[in-house]
Amino acid sequence: MILEKMSLTNKRKVQLNLVTAIKPKVLSKTMIDKYMRGETHAVTLLHQLAQILQFSLEMKETVTTGNIPGLYFAFCVVIDGVEYKTGMGITKKDARLKAAQFALQDLLPTLDSVPPPLPVKEEPSISNTYPARAIHERKNSVNLQIPHAVRDQLAKLMNSHLEFSACAGTTAAFIIQTSSGCEVVALGTGNFNTKESASSSGRIVHDSHAVVTARRSLMRFLYRHLLMFFSKTANLTEKSIFQQNSNSGLLSLKSGITFHLYVNQLPKGAAQIPSKLRLNPLSISAWQVNNEISLHLSVEGKVFSVFSSGFDHSASKVVSMSTTDKITQWQVLGYQGALLSHFIEPIYVQSILIGDSYSSDIRGMEISVSQRVEGITSQLPMFYCMMRPHIGLVPSVATNGSDSGQLTHGINWSEGDSSVEVVDGLEGKTIEESPFKSGPALASRLCKAAMLHRFKLVAKEAQRQDLLATSSYREAKRMAKPYQEAKNVLRAYLLQQGFGSWLVKLSVSDNFSM
Repeated sequence: MILEKMSLTNKRKVQLNLVTAIKPKVLSKTMIDKYMRGETHAVTLLHQLAQILQFSLEMKETVTTGNIPGLYFAFCVVIDGVEYKTGMGITKKDARLKAAQFALQDLLPTLDSVPPPLPVKEEPSISNTYPARAIHERKNSVNLQIPHAVRDQLAKLMNSHLEFSACAGTTAAFIIQTSSGCEVVALGTGNFNTKESASSSGRIVHDSHAVVTARRSLMRFLYRHLLMFFSKTANLTEKSIFQQNSNSGLLSLKSGITFHLYVNQLPKGAAQIPSKLRLNPLSISAWQVNNEISLHLSVEGKVFSVFSSGFDHSASKVVSMSTTDKITQWQVLGYQGALLSHFIEPIYVQSILIGDSYSSDIRGMEISVSQRVEGITSQLPMFYCMMRPHIGLVPSVATNGSDSGQLTHGINWSEGDSSVEVVDGLEGKTIEESPFKSGPALASRLCKAAMLHRFKLVAKEAQRQDLLATSSYREAKRMAKPYQEAKNVLRAYLLQQGFGSWLVKLSVSDNFSM
């Protein structure tokens, strides 16, 4: 009754003083230990942690996908606006339990050292406004480990091929974090779209921007670990990052494994919107705001709003969505893409770290990647969600190359590769001087045809006759029903919210077979 009569500020002070008195660091560890021993219910632990660490907690009912047989309920945990993986069960109680277990899988590794509560008289900050994000902020050591890991891997690759050091001007990398630390598993550089027309053979790489190249390199890494999982060798299966999920029939990441994305420049598109749109939005027209945070198209290294009258569609050969928009899409659909979704649950990154020495403002990135699709999760099929990443600035991975002759070139590499591949972004093919070449046709190992080949290899090892029978790349993608449903929901949502229409690709570019 006393608390009910207090102001919100006074309540906050009382709560924080109580937290101080009961030593949250010790109490949290005790609770977590009891949970790990099976003595505490997952939902109970979440509520206890929410009380101690002062974050908002919601168990939100969502929807199941149409292809799940029987009657199922679905819930996801929402902590300070961050939505975690959806849990499913034949009762609401079971679904809530599963959702809580999924959330704790991601949350507990971040609580290795729970800091003391915030001082009562501090000015409002990101820490007391978004406590869940503050948990990530406390992982400063990880934020520093990641750029160091990228710098070391890039130096290792470039030292072996100094003649291509100028290719590393724009770099992106995917990092896997486990209990043993951080490791770069996929890397890409580049800044161009191909000038060639859409390929009907699947052997041209149309988008060679660094993040897109790194993501396709990540897909190669995932295919490699799927082959390890499905191998008949116990040692290889054990080394795979995947485990069987009995509920979904799909594979999921082993507990304690997370992915992170590093970029050394703000991605092209809405992430680079002018500061005035964020600092004083009432001073400009609604049209200008929409034009800047809308979806963007990328053409030969330049970007245009989908609402721009300055872009001539008929004059360009190959157009793609901007890198920012692709990241927005991947944080909803997963970075694995349609083909891999036949085998694994969506793969999301927990953080996007920007090592851009010329940028001090990441608000545009947060708006583009998270806020434009906020609220979409309840409309998505099972296992898909809007995964809000932690976005932060970290030290830059400096590069010294300046050879203008290599400005259109980009390199790609993933864990297990013996050497880098160098691709001419404008041509969409491997260059003759590349340390790695797939063959005389100079098709990149990142092209769609190469991905289809890996898909068929995994389908064979997994004994998926339905997938082996697919006649084309396009058909294999269309058969990934939940993924396609999620994609349609996302594009309709972006259009409904006023951000414009997603580019529809020519079907000829996907209508090829092995």
